[in-house]
Amino acid sequence: MASIFTKIVNGELPCYKIAETDDFLAFLDVNPNAKGHTLCIPKKEVDKIFDLDETTYHGLMGFSRTVALALKKAVPCKRIGVSVIGLEVPHAHVHLIPLQSMEDARFIQKAKLSHEEFLALAEAIKSQL
Repeated sequence: MASIFTKIVNGELPCYKIAETDDFLAFLDVNPNAKGHTLCIPKKEVDKIFDLDETTYHGLMGFSRTVALALKKAVPCKRIGVSVIGLEVPHAHVHLIPLQSMEDARFIQKAKLSHEEFLALAEAIKSQL
């Protein structure tokens, strides 16, 4: 069965898209730790990040860096945190989280944004790419 991320890639589910290439997709996390929390995924569904072939793994990291640099320009923060946990969805993904403190990286407190705030945020980040 396709993961929720594969359904997003296939256009079966909506997302707040940040960036896209032939191989990768970045979109806002709808249950964010902090405003701007973004997910970067390979379009090809592979459960664990270290099971990606080397080319895809390096491509995902490079794509994530590009998105993180734009995110840092669009969302005021001390730094962009990077996390690869992969327990929530069986599809390799990189979390990019604007950090004000380590609390933002704990996956406990969640930011609440309206649909309009998500749309505006996605556009602000895209404009920095």
